[in-house]
This record gives sequence, structure tokens and C-alpha cells, in this order.
Amino acid sequence: MSSIEGLFDRYGPSYRWFATGTVMVATIAVVLSTTIVNVAIPDVMGAFGISQVQAQWLSTGFLAAMTATMLVTDWADRAFGQRATMVGALVIFMAGSVLGGIAPNETVLTIARVIQGAAAGVVQPLAMILLFQVFPPDQRGAAMGIFGIGVVLAPALGPWIGGLLIDAFTWRYVFYLGIPFAIVGILLANLFLPGRKDGGPRPAFDWGGMVLLCMFLATLLNALTNAQRLGWSSDPILFQFAIAVAALAGFIWWEMTTGKPMLDLRLFANLPFSSASLVAFIMGAGLFGSTYLVPLFVQTIQGLTPTQAGLMLMPSGFVLVVIFPIAGRLSDKVPAGYLIGAGMLIFAWSSWLTASVSVDTAFWTLAWWTVISRIGLGLLFPSLTAGSLKVLPRELVAQGSGAINFIRQLGGAFGVNLLAVFLERRTVYHSDALTATQTSHNPATMDLLQTVAGLAKASGLPDYQQLPAAIQFLGQVIAIQANTLAFHDGFLIVTLVFLIALVPTWMLHRAHRKPRGI
Repeated sequence: MSSIEGLFDRYGPSYRWFATGTVMVATIAVVLSTTIVNVAIPDVMGAFGISQVQAQWLSTGFLAAMTATMLVTDWADRAFGQRATMVGALVIFMAGSVLGGIAPNETVLTIARVIQGAAAGVVQPLAMILLFQVFPPDQRGAAMGIFGIGVVLAPALGPWIGGLLIDAFTWRYVFYLGIPFAIVGILLANLFLPGRKDGGPRPAFDWGGMVLLCMFLATLLNALTNAQRLGWSSDPILFQFAIAVAALAGFIWWEMTTGKPMLDLRLFANLPFSSASLVAFIMGAGLFGSTYLVPLFVQTIQGLTPTQAGLMLMPSGFVLVVIFPIAGRLSDKVPAGYLIGAGMLIFAWSSWLTASVSVDTAFWTLAWWTVISRIGLGLLFPSLTAGSLKVLPRELVAQGSGAINFIRQLGGAFGVNLLAVFLERRTVYHSDALTATQTSHNPATMDLLQTVAGLAKASGLPDYQQLPAAIQFLGQVIAIQANTLAFHDGFLIVTLVFLIALVPTWMLHRAHRKPRGI
């Protein structure tokens, strides 16, 4: 089987870039599916006659599976080698994509999304492991910057491309988009990825840890998704939270006592890595949360189509193509804490600007605010990724790659779910507060009712229907305003989250003053 040394002998120094291109194509294939299906959810709900809660599992199931399998990568690498692991993951991903495209009902569709997520969770950490092996320490930041283009550009373009496919064909075609990339990724992996290093027996898989982790993720995300509908203190929700806590405690105990842990907890004895993990969790929560809020706002409040909402994210995606390589090279020369801190501040500033969004905010204004956020992300991502792994001894890099991706993705899952709950609760709060002010003693309310009633009369509406029409219009205005204020609160929360992340960033910077080389 080809080793990395053998591949360098065959292709020369250019092999680094062949390897980078291979993992970028594979990553684009699986990452596209992270966001592209979101724009299809309304059509799926209509096709199968399912509720928003049932449709939520198309995203939640994918996130849970993807998060869990990120910790499998180190074992798969040792058991099968990078080439077989990448090819296997992409084949499984294609199978899930085809199953999703032909799904006859929502149950099969959800299973397809879980299969896609499980495959996607293996690919990203595997890509980072390979890049750390083929690039010297002083070039790893640049490599992460280039690799990061695929990681973030694909989700940025996904909603727009998905919207185009739905408008031109049907929602089923969004499942097929990643297949051509996966096929090319398989071909390149067979050429440029190394085989298994060891010829001995394959290491045992940590089934106990995987079962406990999946139980934790599934029950926690399901409880967060349904808590607002069923009640936070209802028996089913409290029971699921109890199972999640018990599963998490069991997972930690199991990983500390088993001989072959899926997650080596020695990683977190390394202060720089622990600090980077905390930053990664917060970054995932803020990034995925804000990416969830912007398209939702422009579709529900401003009335944009899915294609237009996806188009709004495109300029920020193209900006990342420019920013990532520059930031990657900078991260090889500038202390990680400076670039991470700058990225956090810029992202926080963007979220603070977006907190003033309204129904009248211009398309390109909101697009520009999103561009600012991605500039911050471009500075943050390569430094955080490279900085978190370069402090680990070589034998823990593969574990660290899976762990840092797992933590970032876990933060994203929490961010989306908690922001969705927060948005719903704040909408109710603002609606009640605004409704309480709509009395006969409020001149603005009475003027609005009279104006709308006058317009209704001018349009030929009978007298007995004019006031009810005006009151109905007032209710719609209150609903839109309450929803807008809730979005303001959501963006302010994202701002606060990124400012709080400056604390572990400072800890990471201090710890990096005396880094441990690999």
C-alpha cells in the first residue's frame, strides 16, 4: 500500500497540493449537503404532508450523525487507512444521497439524511489529518486556509444552488448535487491518499462509546427541538434531558476506563487544546446560528424566495476564497491568538450591525453585513484549526482532529437549536408586549385603524367589514414587528457569544507563548 513517503517519491513536492485538492473535493461533496437541503424543507413538508417538527429531523438527524462520527475517524484511519476510509465514506454518502432522492416517505428521507451525516462526519477530520501529515509545521496554516475554502464556500453556495434546483426541477434534485463531487473525490483518493500504515490486526472499535454518544446527541437535540411545543417542564422533555445527562456522564466514564477510547480525554489536559476547543464550540454555535438566522429572516420577514436568500450568501462565499489563503499564510507567521481575537471581534461587529435589520433593510446592505462576518471567519478558522493541532504530540493529532471538528459541530447543533427556541420565545414575548399597548388611548393605533378602515371603504368593502379588516391588518403588523424584534435579540445574542469567546482566546494566546512542538 502506498505510504505518504512513497507518494512524495512518486509525485514530488507537488504531492502536497494534489492531496489538498483531493480532500477539498471530498469535503465539498459532503459539506454541500449540510445546508442545501434546508431550502427544500418547505417543499418536503408539502410533498409528504408533515409538520415542521417532523421536518426538523432532516437537519437534526444529519447534525447528530455527523457530530457522532467525527470521533470515528482516528479509528478508521488506523483500521483501514486514509484511502479506504475516504472512499468508503464517499460511497456511503452517495448511497444516502440516492436514497434521499428516491425516498417514498419522510421516514426513509430521514434515514437517508442520517446516512449522509454519518459519512460527512468522517471526511472532514480525515482531511485535516492528511494536511497535517503532508505539510511542514510552518505551512500548515496556509494549508488550512486553502482547505477552509471548501469547508465554508460549499455551505455558502448550497442554499442558492438548492433554490435554483427546486425552482427549475423538484426538491429531490438537491440530494443529487453532491454525487458528482463524490465520484471525483473517489477517483482522486485512489490516486493521492495513502493506504493503511500498519499491517497488524485492526484495532477494536469502541462500540460502547459510540452507543452512549449517539444516545446523548439524539435525546438532547430532540428535546431541544420539541421543548417549546411540549413545554420545558413536561414529562417527555424532562425524561429526554435526564437520558441525555446520564448518557453524557456514561460516555465520559466509559472513555476514561476503556482500553481503546474513541475520544482520548488526555487531549484536554493540554491547556492550549482545551482553550481552542472552547473557542471552537463558541464559534460553531455563533457561526451556524447566524447562518440559520439570516436566510430565515429574509424569507419570513422580507418575503424573499429561497433562491434570493441563497444569493444573499454568495458574495460572502466569494470573499472567503480571497481571505482564507491570506489568513492561512498569516497564521504561520502571526500568533494564533491575535488572528482569532481579530476574527471574533469582526464577527461580533457584523452581528451587532445585523441586529438593526428591519423589513426595509436593503438586500445589498444585509449582504454586506454578511460579508463582514465572513471576513472575521476567514481570519479565525485557519488560525484556530492549525493552532489547536500544532500543540499536540504527533500520536494525538488524529484524535485531536476528530475532537476539534466534533466540538465545533456540537456547538453548531446547540447554536441552531437554542437560537430557534430563543427566537420563538422572544417572538411571543414581544407580541404580548406590543399587543398590550394597542388600546384606544394609543393615538398611533387609532390613526392606523382609521386609515386602514378608510382604505377598505374606498376599495368597496361593506361598513361592517371595515373595522375587522383594519384590526386584522394591525394583528399582522404586530406579528411582523414582534418577529423582527426577536431577530434583533437573536443577533445580539450572537454578538455577545463572540465577545465572550475572547476570554478562551486570551487563554489560548497565553498558552501558545510556550507551544509544544510536534
